[in-house]
Amino acid sequence: METNTPRPPAGDGGRARAKLSQFYGLDNGQEGEKVGQAVAKKSSLRSAVRKLTPGSHPVPSNPYDINSPDFDADLFVAKLVGEASLSQLMAQEGEVVRQIQGLDSDMQTLVYENYNKFIAATETIRKMRVDFRSMEDEMEQLASSMSSITTFSSQISDKLRTRRQDVARLSSAHSTLQKLQFVLELPNKLTESIQEGRPGQAVEDWLRAERALTHYKDMASFAGIQEDCEKIMEELKTSLGAKLADPKCEGEQLGEAVDLLRQLGTPSAQLCDSYLKHCAAALCPHLELLEVQANILSGEVEGKDLSSVVIMDPLEFVDEGCNKFLAELCLSATGFTNTFTNTGTGSLEQGAGEKLGVWVEELVTRYLRVMEKRLSQERNQAECPILVRSLDRFHRRLTATSRLVPGLDMARAGLDVVLAVSREFCKAATVQLEEKLHETMMDARQAIAQPRKGTDVALNLQEISTALLTAIADSVRNTFNTLQTFLDSELSFSVKTYFRTTFCISMVQDSVLMTHFYHIVSVCSKFSSGRSVPPALLLLLSRTCLDLHTSTTGYLASLLSEQFQLLDQANLVTVNTALANVSQALLDSYVQAQAADLSLMLRKSVEARDWLSTVEPRSVRAVMKRVVEDVTIIDEQVGQLYEEGQRKVRSSDSSRTFGGHRSRSVFSSYNSSNLDSSLASNIQKLFSEKIDYFAPVTPSKVSVLTGIIKLGLKTLLECVRLKTFGRYGLQQMQVDCHYLQLYLWRFVEDEAVVHHLLDEVLGSALHRSLEQPPQLMEPSVVEVICDK
Repeated sequence: METNTPRPPAGDGGRARAKLSQFYGLDNGQEGEKVGQAVAKKSSLRSAVRKLTPGSHPVPSNPYDINSPDFDADLFVAKLVGEASLSQLMAQEGEVVRQIQGLDSDMQTLVYENYNKFIAATETIRKMRVDFRSMEDEMEQLASSMSSITTFSSQISDKLRTRRQDVARLSSAHSTLQKLQFVLELPNKLTESIQEGRPGQAVEDWLRAERALTHYKDMASFAGIQEDCEKIMEELKTSLGAKLADPKCEGEQLGEAVDLLRQLGTPSAQLCDSYLKHCAAALCPHLELLEVQANILSGEVEGKDLSSVVIMDPLEFVDEGCNKFLAELCLSATGFTNTFTNTGTGSLEQGAGEKLGVWVEELVTRYLRVMEKRLSQERNQAECPILVRSLDRFHRRLTATSRLVPGLDMARAGLDVVLAVSREFCKAATVQLEEKLHETMMDARQAIAQPRKGTDVALNLQEISTALLTAIADSVRNTFNTLQTFLDSELSFSVKTYFRTTFCISMVQDSVLMTHFYHIVSVCSKFSSGRSVPPALLLLLSRTCLDLHTSTTGYLASLLSEQFQLLDQANLVTVNTALANVSQALLDSYVQAQAADLSLMLRKSVEARDWLSTVEPRSVRAVMKRVVEDVTIIDEQVGQLYEEGQRKVRSSDSSRTFGGHRSRSVFSSYNSSNLDSSLASNIQKLFSEKIDYFAPVTPSKVSVLTGIIKLGLKTLLECVRLKTFGRYGLQQMQVDCHYLQLYLWRFVEDEAVVHHLLDEVLGSALHRSLEQPPQLMEPSVVEVICDK
């Protein structure tokens, strides 16, 4: 395979390489190296480098490797012709040609680049030759000038050598005269400098002359000058002191006055006090404005015209304090530090740091007090985000300010203010919860006491109880959502562990949630001991406390732990026990109230009737029907809130066995037996179970109704024992007892209790009967009368 690109002879390439090596000094000045020698040198150099390279291994000679120094072209060609095919030979030829062309191209590029560098270097050398020629002329001129100067200097020295001492003496006398002139003109200069507003120049002049005046104060002329100067400087000190007392003097003027007074000998402690007093005069008006705002909201300002005072909201109030008071405080502290810093040591002068710390602490304490007082007045939960933003801004600015005064922990003091304001807000939230509870209970009481006509919807205690319980839970949940604003991750104080622990546990959990639970217990306890409380309200509150005890307190505690990321839930054992006790007390009060109404009705019905002269009974008395109706209403009310409860097994015909069985037993005992009736009654009581009339009821419908009916029948029994009955009066009591037995047994846990009490009532009527033996009505007649 052939190519049209001309191949440079090997000798030409070697000569070009040799010339380049000679130009750059790579062959140590030798010229005319042969091509074969250059190649051998290069090969030997590569071999030496490989041998000296650490970790390298000698490569065995290979005459067939085209890159090896031992390469043999004849052997390589013979082997390639013998082993390769024609296509492989053509490919190999093309590869060799491409490599040769690439090497030629690289060589040409190298030559071109070095040629350009050579041309540039030649131009640079030509320019340098031109510059050096002009410099040589200038150097010759400079040498000529220096020679002339040396000649003139020698001539002057020779001429003044004889008069040098006279010149020195005259120069000394001239200097002394200048000093005397300065001292004589010093009072006028001091006055002129002060009048022109250059007190620094006056102090500088005085300090230059003070030592000399003190030294020559015994001379009359100098004593007068010193006296005049001291008088002028005293006036200057008075003027500088007035600047320190002037609140309008700020910045550089204030620092200049302090510096000049220090130079004039004023003690540093006195200057510190004057400087801080000057700064306090500028800061106090800002504090007084804040205090007026706080006092107005707290109601402490009386008898003043407050119409012109515009009350600022919390954000404006905090901005007013931060942008004016804290900004001025920072400037004052920075100015004090710059003014009283020792330039030699770089630290504050002795005692200055302590004075600054005490001064800042006093002002900051006053500022924190007024901030706490003002922000604690914000108790509206709807404006909680504004209050939280105000606290965050206040805490950030105070923390930044604390860095200016080392040793004064204003950040912790600011956090205490945030906690104090948060505590007051939590107390306000607790009060609002109490008010909301009071409103909810008033709504429930009005719903219960509302008069209803026949067409109105009946009282539904279940709905009222659900609404009351939901209102309590919702109000607490809304309060949690509001208080959670204090824990926003973007707030500077919410990330503090001290704040989160105190706020979440001490304030929200203890001061809000647990306090509200105990407030509910306290309020309900007052209802249980009240006399004019509707019985339905007692029943409603009893069920509400029971629901709080069983579920709501645990739910709200879990919600608190979840929202505020508490590790442990609140301990609800004590509050749940209190709620259970209050619920039981309210339920007992309900039983006693309903039993009292029932007993009053029964007592009046017994006391108001003449049982000796009554007519033969033809019907059940209306009061007994009213008793059954009231018990039925009570049963409906209790059934809306409490479950049925467990009853003892009763006989299926109990409602029909009382009249005949009891009538026959009593009648036979008085007619066919000679046994004393009182003795028989006492023997029967020995084998009957004792009834506990005031036993605590359980939260179930049958237990509540049993307690009410027991107390009502006990009242009936005691009233019957105080009356005397005629024949028809006894029979009327027999009818009434049978009627009560027909309907009351289904409301109680154990129907035997009703049996026993009604037996006691009828037995007492038999004992109090004037007719002996007493005559009872036939059971069938009693049943007919009761069925009417």
